[in-house]
Amino acid sequence: MTEYFEVIDRDGAARIGDLRLAASITTPALIDDVLVDAGDLWTEDRQVPDGSDDELTVLPHRGFPAGTPDEVQTAFDPAVPDVEYPSAAVISPETAADHGTDAYVLAGGAGLVGHSEAFVEAIVETRESIPPDAGLYLPGVASPGNVATLAYAGVDLFDTDRAVVRGTQGWYLTRDGEYRVDDLDELPCSCPACQQAVEDFDREDCVEHNENVLDAELRTVRNRIRNGELRDYIEGQARHEQWLTATMRRLDDEYDYLEGRTPLLRKAEITASTDDTLRRVEIQRFAERVTDRYRNRFDAPLVLVPCSATKPYSDSQSHGQFREAINYRGHVASMTSPIGVVPQELELTYPAQHYDTVVTGRWSETEIEFVADVLEAYLAANDYPRVIAHVPEDYRAITERVEDRLDREFEYTVVDHPTTDESLANLSEALAGEQKYRKRERQHNVIRAIADYQFGADAGNELFGDFSVESRYPKLRVRDDDGEQLAAMVPEYGVLALTLAGARQWVDADVPTKRVEIDDFVPHGSVLAPGIIDADDSIRVGDEVVFEGPSAFAVGRANMSGPEMVDSSRGIASEVRHVEEK
Repeated sequence: MTEYFEVIDRDGAARIGDLRLAASITTPALIDDVLVDAGDLWTEDRQVPDGSDDELTVLPHRGFPAGTPDEVQTAFDPAVPDVEYPSAAVISPETAADHGTDAYVLAGGAGLVGHSEAFVEAIVETRESIPPDAGLYLPGVASPGNVATLAYAGVDLFDTDRAVVRGTQGWYLTRDGEYRVDDLDELPCSCPACQQAVEDFDREDCVEHNENVLDAELRTVRNRIRNGELRDYIEGQARHEQWLTATMRRLDDEYDYLEGRTPLLRKAEITASTDDTLRRVEIQRFAERVTDRYRNRFDAPLVLVPCSATKPYSDSQSHGQFREAINYRGHVASMTSPIGVVPQELELTYPAQHYDTVVTGRWSETEIEFVADVLEAYLAANDYPRVIAHVPEDYRAITERVEDRLDREFEYTVVDHPTTDESLANLSEALAGEQKYRKRERQHNVIRAIADYQFGADAGNELFGDFSVESRYPKLRVRDDDGEQLAAMVPEYGVLALTLAGARQWVDADVPTKRVEIDDFVPHGSVLAPGIIDADDSIRVGDEVVFEGPSAFAVGRANMSGPEMVDSSRGIASEVRHVEEK
């Protein structure tokens, strides 16, 4: 059981943690000053040390070089003693398991640096094998240039060994590379060690500088994790070294590893500045849910329009003009990179209103193919009598590709620009004779579409049969025929927050329910991990969840994934919104 490490916040596989020593350490962090190594068992027998709450003690161990056969590692891997102080066990990916320690030291880390495939395989295998609320220490590898990527992969604890060694060798480290001190014309840093002329800067100063800049980079990493922006950061920062960019891309290939750890919603805005953004979990998940879960309920033509810089799109001037021309006679879906296709009902749903992208007036081939794939899948899943493409010329590379694939003709209405008088008149004329849909239909379809996206295919129909909507968009509230409130729309994220009545309807409906079984207590405010008996594997951070136990029925929003709730011994598993004592 983890006693001295707790995960406080999550950004994909990266975490903010608390190493609970006598003087608490916020991770990712350097631990040189608090690390005590009890010794290597290869050279001599070692006694289990007394340990201290002031230190993280690495228990007696045997490290194995990369490539050691599994049977050899199993035969010589020592038993990990059960101690009552902050401790760490030395492991390899092959021997990684729950040893009851607070942290795990991944042996052979130095051999992984520069080899993206081996590094990703080792980190993923190790993290999947150790408890989710334990720290992972990768010794001897951290530098200012790579520590952000290491943290993004799921490493929590570091040391200054590499920074010190490189400094003694005359290498000046920065977050975007390393340079020979002798080749510098000036010192490009303002840390205390660099407050002198380059001619007076010696290797002792270089060591001090390297340690300073590594510590500063970890501060940046922690802030990025707290803000949910670490991926945005490394998409730019990792470019200085090829193996780091390759590592980021290989991690993208480990979709299950990242998806299970990536929140469903967050306040942070996604910065879409490279084609790598298209491979982010948030982007892929949205596209998958729109094409697999969402179903159009409007009996109207589809009108494809370009996105806008203003979010949500409906607040923009251009979309206001489109709305006037369409006049509720067509179902609007916005085409955009990096999101793909955004039906009008989901324009608030994360990340549809939480991104910004580089606008050049030109689409890369990667963007064209991604959006075309999404649009093709969307049209294959939704039956429209007509498709009107009210898009500028640069979007036609996408729409024409989809026309060819589906052997279907779209109607084009834009002349020069989508907001010219002629273009808007063409759009209005294309919809002449189409029936207007009413406000009630719009509101009901928004609620059902969000339910489909949030809870699963056809959830909108299963959860909300006959119901009424009150208040104004985007703060809609859902009531059943008896007037009892079932849910409320959360404008910040474009999701539904259920009441107890809504949660009971969810449990009774033919829709997969995100259930958490709790012990015999009545939760108030939050549920801690030790109080959880079982939880659905499909639960992600940000999911609506139902809690059931001998004494209570409750509903709230998850702070951990389902597997993490079950396997963690510390931390807040979920916030509780409503609770009913049995």
